[in-house]
Amino acid sequence: MTSGAHTGAELRLHIGPAVPIPVGEDVMKALVSASVTSATAEAPGVFQLVFEIDQNSPLMTVFMLSGGAPIPMIRVVISARVNGSDSVLMDGVMTNHEVSPGPAPGSARLTVTGEDMSRVLDYIAFREMIYPASPDFARVGLILAKYAFLGIIPKVIPSVLLDVPLPTSRIPHQQGKDLAYIRKLADDVGYIFRMEPGPEVGMSFAYWGPEIPMGEVQPPLDFDMDAAKNLTSASGGFNTQDATLPIVVILNPETKVPIPIPTVANPLLNPPLGAIPPIPLQITPITDSAKYNPVQGALIGMAKAAQINKAPMKVSGQLDVIRYGRLLKPHKLVSLRGFGAPFNGLHYAAMVRTDFAPGSLTQNFELTRNGVLSTVEKVPA
Repeated sequence: MTSGAHTGAELRLHIGPAVPIPVGEDVMKALVSASVTSATAEAPGVFQLVFEIDQNSPLMTVFMLSGGAPIPMIRVVISARVNGSDSVLMDGVMTNHEVSPGPAPGSARLTVTGEDMSRVLDYIAFREMIYPASPDFARVGLILAKYAFLGIIPKVIPSVLLDVPLPTSRIPHQQGKDLAYIRKLADDVGYIFRMEPGPEVGMSFAYWGPEIPMGEVQPPLDFDMDAAKNLTSASGGFNTQDATLPIVVILNPETKVPIPIPTVANPLLNPPLGAIPPIPLQITPITDSAKYNPVQGALIGMAKAAQINKAPMKVSGQLDVIRYGRLLKPHKLVSLRGFGAPFNGLHYAAMVRTDFAPGSLTQNFELTRNGVLSTVEKVPA
């Protein structure tokens, strides 16, 4: 679907069971709208496609083949070209479909919704899987290797908890579904797990590691910059009430006396994008920490502190993609200008929602930062 000749934007769909293939022109003509919301640390990426079709159209049968069942699965890849630059916005599977009357007699609206490829990890429950002498990140890699045939590529960062269990004392085991187990392992060490679609159609990176706001900075979002303005709306706030000081409690191996260790965020895991962070007003105990030694306990506490206190400042708004000249990418740094001194500077694009319709292309976003006022005098242009 082309969003209009004046927009320089084009939407592309690849759909198929397990292996997505380009759809025909008739499918693209039937597409009324498309929406893609990026994955976050708390939720998977989701998409919605709306088609206007004849009630006897074979397109309805194609999408309803799976009937909501995990096998066979209908895979959907949504990509976009903006000003000659290609981006894969979603690689996922259909999870639901709804049919409703269309605006014209004899027509129907078919709404297809789905989630990113993390949903595939939630299909099959295992009764007992064991991983002898395997640290947490190695277990994650072994689990993800099963899904290589779907183009899922592990991107696993070793955790600070280098705990290699001896088979004579403890053998890690998994009961249940892969997704829940991977997320539990991530939460234990203050990490996240999410799917990152692309960079090519049919590929996804399965990222297990810290959520670090680093890397190349995207072009600035301009709110009140006269001719340079590319934001149609924006609002922001700074939450000073939820800042938390994690407390790790370990046991002295000789006396068995509990030792509380207050921890602060590891600056490597939570770089200071904001100059003034909120003062912690609450204390949060870290559970299941008694088994760690003091060094391990402190490292886990620092990772948890970075995870808990990463986003006291939030800015949300809508981007004029055509003025911006490209798509805003989630999970990357971006600079903000013209919004006032407390908010200007570098931010982390925590969530981006992209909406296509004939003649229009918009993006809604949520930026986060760990403090008020910028740590840089001048943002990249």
